[in-house]
Amino acid sequence: MIQTTVRRSTPALLLTRMRGRSPGLAAGLIGGVLAAGLGLAAFAVLVILLWISSPYPDSGADGALRIAAALWLLAHGAELVRADTLSGLPAPVGVPPLLLLALPVWLLHRAARDAADGDATGGAPLTPGRTVWAGVVLGYLAVGVPAALYAAGGVLRPAWASAGVWVPLVAAVAAGAGVRTAYGGPNGPLERALGRVLPREARHLVLGPDGRPGVAARAAVAGTAVLVGGGALLLAVSLGWHGGEAQRTFLQLTEGWSGRLTVLLLGIALVPNAAVWAAAYALGPGFLLGTGTLVTPLSSAPTPLLPPFPLLAAVPDAGAGTPVNWAAGAVPVLAGAVTGWCVGRGATRSGDGRGPEGRSPDGREPRGERPGRSPGASWSRRRTARAAVLAAVLCAVLLAVLAALAGGPLGVAALSRFGPVWWQVGGATLVWVGLVAVVTALVVRAWRCRTPRDGRAERAERTPGIVGPRGEPHGGGPKGGGPAVGRRPRVPWRRTRARGTRVTEAPEDDRAATGGRPAARGPRAAWRSLRAGGARFARAPKAPPATGRSADGGGGDCGPYDFLHDDFLHDDFLPAGPPPAPPGPVREP
Repeated sequence: MIQTTVRRSTPALLLTRMRGRSPGLAAGLIGGVLAAGLGLAAFAVLVILLWISSPYPDSGADGALRIAAALWLLAHGAELVRADTLSGLPAPVGVPPLLLLALPVWLLHRAARDAADGDATGGAPLTPGRTVWAGVVLGYLAVGVPAALYAAGGVLRPAWASAGVWVPLVAAVAAGAGVRTAYGGPNGPLERALGRVLPREARHLVLGPDGRPGVAARAAVAGTAVLVGGGALLLAVSLGWHGGEAQRTFLQLTEGWSGRLTVLLLGIALVPNAAVWAAAYALGPGFLLGTGTLVTPLSSAPTPLLPPFPLLAAVPDAGAGTPVNWAAGAVPVLAGAVTGWCVGRGATRSGDGRGPEGRSPDGREPRGERPGRSPGASWSRRRTARAAVLAAVLCAVLLAVLAALAGGPLGVAALSRFGPVWWQVGGATLVWVGLVAVVTALVVRAWRCRTPRDGRAERAERTPGIVGPRGEPHGGGPKGGGPAVGRRPRVPWRRTRARGTRVTEAPEDDRAATGGRPAARGPRAAWRSLRAGGARFARAPKAPPATGRSADGGGGDCGPYDFLHDDFLHDDFLPAGPPPAPPGPVREP
């Protein structure tokens, strides 16, 4: 075998070495370019299919592709300008369909995650997060800028100020989330960002120590989901109530199956927007259908001449509100109750020596404890209320952002303001959810911190001579803990004897009864002394009583004693007196 043959590498070994190398900036650039290209291709395929099936194509394939590029920009939140209007003045189109935003966000997140992972299964090190993030964003913008320039020559032209803000912002946020997912959700960057605006306790409520969202963050997401879901339910009910008008509008808007399919797809893409509008309606501020046209549960102004669209048929009728309209207020009440329940449930999971969620440091449930019950001290009432208020603030911020994205201008005159006002929606969410969540969180905390009692605890109270969990004697005997009248103490003599313990000597009264002689020792003598009341047994405590203060500094009312896993007939019954002397021979009188 020659030297060149020995040093020659097989193709499999070369492939392994190439996969083991760090992807670097190039992988991020390629991932960003692919994410932007796939998004543009998806919009282009959809628009080209609708253009081919249309019986009246107004423009060629070039115009269809420009419309696809404009819709791709609109999906990021960029505002478009429509040039071919009846008045000749350009009209803005600033209502982005929220459902279309899911495609570019998912593509960016996956591209950044895959670029940062590299070959994780082969043991290769992860690429530096900043390098991957910069590569994905630069690669995405390298395709987005030519697409915006290409769309500028079509009917729908991008507004450069809006496109220059929203497209890089969406790319940066989605790519950052993908890199964070690849690294297992580290808290360093988020903690540094939150540390500038929130105190330490609030940061722990927003972001947990293990990378997962904290109690307040999870409660805010749950409340937001209930608000948007309730808005979707209100939208479905209103569409069913005005079903005839919606069907008539859908059939009269266009002719041919291709045009109706286009209207149907556009309506589906705008369903999340309509759900946010309905949530704003349930909160009280409502939404605008033009300048000076406000629709709220209390009253609805007469709507101007709106463009015919099936979703607009769900707008409530003009006039004063009725009890049917006021019933929409149940949605924010339910959202506040869900938020408070999440906070109260998280507040009673904090135990001594464990994490903020009542779990051990390795993430497993504490051994020997009922899941869902508080194993240790809970948060104080003040901290629980502060967590509920923080959750309401986060929920208000999320609703305000969704309201800002769900609306926008559709013209230059009456339709210049279309949709909910974000700051009004945020303020109403804070009031509704804050009040209900605080009350619900305190009630849930008090309910989960109640002292559990079962049959064995009740039997222990009737058993004399046994010390309770906090040191107080149980039973119905005298105050000093003596035996009850007519009831024999239940002491496991065999277990006590097996553990090597012995009964104390009889008291001086028994010596006097035997003429001053020492009492006999042995099992029979001990049993006679026990029956005569000469020995008392007490249970040795297993752990010191709880201090009522958790590891995070919050005091509570839940003690660490668990009646569920206690047994008052255990082997730990020890004599109350000092250990007796070793047994000796019994002298006969």
